[in-house]
Amino acid sequence: MRLIVAEKPSLARAIADALPVKATRREGYLEAGDTVVSWCLGHLLEQAPPERYDPRYKQWRLDDLPIIPERWQLVPRSQARSQLAVLRKLVKGADSVVHAGDPDREGQLLVQEVLNHLGWRRPTQRLLVQDLNRPAVAKALASLEDNQRYQPLYAAAEARSRADWLYGINLTRAWTLIGRQAGFDGLLSVGRVQTPVLGLVVRRDRDIAAFEPKPFYVLWADLQVANGALRAWWQPAEHHPLDGRFFDGSCFDEQGRLLDPRPAEALSQRLAGAQGHLAELDQKRKRQAAPLPYSLSSLQIDAARRHGLSAKRVLDVCQTLYERHQLITYPRSDCRYLPAAHHREAARTLTDACRLDGQLREWAEQADFGLRSKAWDDAKVGAHHALAPTGRPAELEKLSRDEANLFRLIARNVLAQFYPALETYETRATFEILGERFKAQGREILEPGWKPLFTTRDDVPALPPLTKGEAASVIEAGCEARETRPPEPFTDASLIKAMMNIARYVEDPAVKRTLRESDGLGTEATRAGIIETLLTRGYLVRDGKAIKATRTGHALIDSLPPAATRPERTALWEQRLSAIAENRDAPAPFLTALVEDLRALLAQADAGRLNQALAASAKGTAPVAPPPKRGRRGTSGRKAGAGRSRRGGKTNGGQSQAAADGGQARPRRPRKRSS
Repeated sequence: MRLIVAEKPSLARAIADALPVKATRREGYLEAGDTVVSWCLGHLLEQAPPERYDPRYKQWRLDDLPIIPERWQLVPRSQARSQLAVLRKLVKGADSVVHAGDPDREGQLLVQEVLNHLGWRRPTQRLLVQDLNRPAVAKALASLEDNQRYQPLYAAAEARSRADWLYGINLTRAWTLIGRQAGFDGLLSVGRVQTPVLGLVVRRDRDIAAFEPKPFYVLWADLQVANGALRAWWQPAEHHPLDGRFFDGSCFDEQGRLLDPRPAEALSQRLAGAQGHLAELDQKRKRQAAPLPYSLSSLQIDAARRHGLSAKRVLDVCQTLYERHQLITYPRSDCRYLPAAHHREAARTLTDACRLDGQLREWAEQADFGLRSKAWDDAKVGAHHALAPTGRPAELEKLSRDEANLFRLIARNVLAQFYPALETYETRATFEILGERFKAQGREILEPGWKPLFTTRDDVPALPPLTKGEAASVIEAGCEARETRPPEPFTDASLIKAMMNIARYVEDPAVKRTLRESDGLGTEATRAGIIETLLTRGYLVRDGKAIKATRTGHALIDSLPPAATRPERTALWEQRLSAIAENRDAPAPFLTALVEDLRALLAQADAGRLNQALAASAKGTAPVAPPPKRGRRGTSGRKAGAGRSRRGGKTNGGQSQAAADGGQARPRRPRKRSS
């Protein structure tokens, strides 16, 4: 018997459908002649808790830190035991095994750790499926590779899994214990990912609190030209002649804004009725392609802005659309491109998917399925492709409002690939009046293309027809007072975007480059869970759409070494892990360096510093977290894991996200002995 182990049920079904023999559904697997296809449900195994290595670790003590396993152990996740039992039985009866995990680091780990755990030691083949389209799967089945080739990928994923455990478990225990010494009776969890995310919010909140608005001034002039009227804005230059005087640099801030209204007011008075001419004219015809289909994160950003949905709600709804309704493809994707083979089937797929909804049907009928946008690109499709309709007709009236809204967004972005480009005529005009420069810009829509699927409004009005050198006269002019604005508080949309583009928040060029090349902070599957973990643990709180740090969140960030609260560590880890995955380095030196780093961080665990941070936060303006929602047994510390999927998604690397980010049960207080 040949056993194929897929990463998730949807992939297993696609593989079985591509086999030459029709498959029969069994309990936990599909049988097609002498081939059996079974599956994992995300990670079936997770890193063992500290007490599994030594019972004394069940009680938390600073003297035991750092906890460093000599021989690493994995244990079955509670909700995965039945599927693990199915795989155990199948592995025992197998003559050959095919590893069908996703073609990435975590996909390699997820299946291989199960095969290792079940004692499979014989040669293994590797099936790499990037597209669930039947011809593509059949082609992949015909070109199996030796799994040994992918051992560096497995080693890198395993090293990251162990590193996250070491980091989260040890720092969480240390800061929770010094928190107790400082009078804080609660869990203070620390993780490589969640803590820098919390640090982002804390620093943004403080920037807002410390912000002092400053006035600045803009000068405008309404101009009459040959073919109409327009408004132009004064542009500061290096020197400003006015009544024989020159402005010095103190009139402007570093962004070129005018801080002193008097010169602008004086110029405004002189402008009334003044004559000038069009000195520079730049006109271009531009083409703009439709926005690409969605990745999970880009959908979370759009859905938060348009429908006010949290990142976790978007993930949960997408999972329902994928599993229960089978209306969309795999949602936990970081890719915004589609396989080229899907283009041939797109007309049928989208027409069928959209035919039961009036708006979507109209869009599909107007689409030109002969067009081919840049979205169809095999070279840019990784482990998964962009979110797209499956072709199953969507009865939106039978879906919840959130399900219908998200399906419309997903279908719209794919349909938009079959609409012409948006064509505009962009105009930039610079007028010279009294020796000063005034700029105006406008845009005329020549071909709306895909734009009506998104909005009918254009924020930039068109300018009247212009000719370089033509005369312009000032109808009216004025000086408008404005005020600098503080940064906006984070929302679900902006926080997800910040996690995706975390390189913007670091200064070191090398670190910036690494972070741009990596997935940022967290992954598509874990970002929503990380935010919810921080909310559940009382470090963040929602204030309307805004996400703010609580007093506890501020105190935790203040008490930690700065290096633990910033994203640079992710970049440094990614550099080492990439070297391991490319077989240029070994895992052992990476983990050894991590342990040394960990000892240095643990040495900075200071109850006095935390006490000062807690006291300072109590005096501040940060919100107080609401009481945690406890489970039936009150184990809120255990329930706060982020990124754990009961539906087949990956966690952050071979253990629950709670373990990776330090989410353990609360430490037990020593029992008083009776005399």
